[in-house]
Amino acid sequence: MTILFKKAKIYPITDECFVGDLLVKDGKIASIGQNIYSGASEVVDASGKYIFPGFIDAHSHIGIYEEEVGGQYGDGNEMTNPVTSEVSVVDAFYPNDPSIKRALSGGVTTAMVLPGSANPIGGQGAIFKFKNIPIVDKMVIKKLAGLKMATGENPKRVYGIEKKQMPLTRLGIASIIKDYFIKVQNYKLKKEKAESEGIPFSDVNPQMEVGLKVLNKEIPARIHAHRMDDILTAVRIAEEFDFKVIIEHATEGYKIADFLKEKNIPVVLGPLFGFRTKLELKDMTFEAIKIINEKGILAAMMCDHPVIPLESTTIQLGTALRYGANEENLLKMITINPAKILGIDDRVGSLEPGKDADFSIWSGHPFEFRSQVESVFIEGEKVL
Repeated sequence: MTILFKKAKIYPITDECFVGDLLVKDGKIASIGQNIYSGASEVVDASGKYIFPGFIDAHSHIGIYEEEVGGQYGDGNEMTNPVTSEVSVVDAFYPNDPSIKRALSGGVTTAMVLPGSANPIGGQGAIFKFKNIPIVDKMVIKKLAGLKMATGENPKRVYGIEKKQMPLTRLGIASIIKDYFIKVQNYKLKKEKAESEGIPFSDVNPQMEVGLKVLNKEIPARIHAHRMDDILTAVRIAEEFDFKVIIEHATEGYKIADFLKEKNIPVVLGPLFGFRTKLELKDMTFEAIKIINEKGILAAMMCDHPVIPLESTTIQLGTALRYGANEENLLKMITINPAKILGIDDRVGSLEPGKDADFSIWSGHPFEFRSQVESVFIEGEKVL
C-alpha cells in the first residue's frame, strides 16, 4: 500500500524543513521532496499541516506504572534486593495502559521503558513502539536495550532508611555496583575458561549474564544520577570496568558540561518541568538544555513518565525556548538524538527514505500551544 501526503510543511530533522510531499510504501518512507508523482493508492492533501518524525522518549516508565490504578500497583521497582539485573520491564509492560494513547496524542511513537531507581542495579530496559497491537512482543523493537542502575538519594532512602540495610550512603551504592561487576568479571573468566577447554558451561546465572553484556559493550549502562558528584561517580565506575554509560536525568550535568563533552558521555535530561521534590533537584534549571547543547553533547529530553505525562513532551520542550534554547536542538532532543542514544537511528528519528514511516501530522508547530496532533502513523499504519 502506498500513501502520498501532499503539500505539508515537512521537518526531516536531519535536513532543512520544506513544503512538499511524503510518500509511504509498505511501512517505510519511500520518498520525500517536492511534486512527487507516484501513482499512490491514496493521496492525502496535507496543505497547511506540519509533519514531524514520531517523537522518541529515551527514558520512560510508561506501561509499568499504569494510569488510573494507584502507586501501589506499579511494577517499576523490584525493591527486594539492591541487585536485580535479572528482571526485565518486558515482563511487566501493560500494553493497554491508557497513557499510551495519550502519548500518541502528543506525537510520541517510541519510548525506552526502564525500571525505576530504587536499586543500585535495577534491571533491564526495553524499547517499545506504541502500535495498535495489544501484544507486548509485537510492540517491542529491542528487548534488551540497557541495564538500569541508580546512584544518589533513591537507593539510600529505599534501603538505608526504610529497610535498614546497605546501601545507607553514596559510598555503599558505589560499593554495591563495583562488587556486582567484579563478580561479573569473575563469571566471565570462568565462562571463557570452560569454553576454551571445550567443557559445557552449566553454571549459567541470569544476574551475571546481563552484566556480561554490559562488560562486552553489547548494551549500555543507563545510570540514574542527578547531582554532579553522582554523575562523576557513575563515569568513574564505567571507566574502571570499561563499559558504555548513558547518564539519566543529569540534573546538574550543566555544571560539568565540559567534562561530559571531553568524556563523550550522552545524557538524557529531565524532567525539568515541575516541583523540586528532593535535595538533588535544588539546582534544576531549564538553562541546562542550552548549556548542554551548546557544548555539543549528545543529549535527549525525557518526561520520566508518569512524572510528566508523555503527551506533554512538547510543552516541556517549548518552555525551554524561554531560557534561550535553540528550536532545532530541541527538536533533535526528541527525535534523532534519542534514536542515536538508543541505537535505533537506522530506523527512526528522522524522515528519510528507507526509514520506518513513523510520523505525526500537526495542525501547527508543536511548540505553539494551540497546535494539535491530527493523526499519527507507525510503520505506515494510522494509529491515532
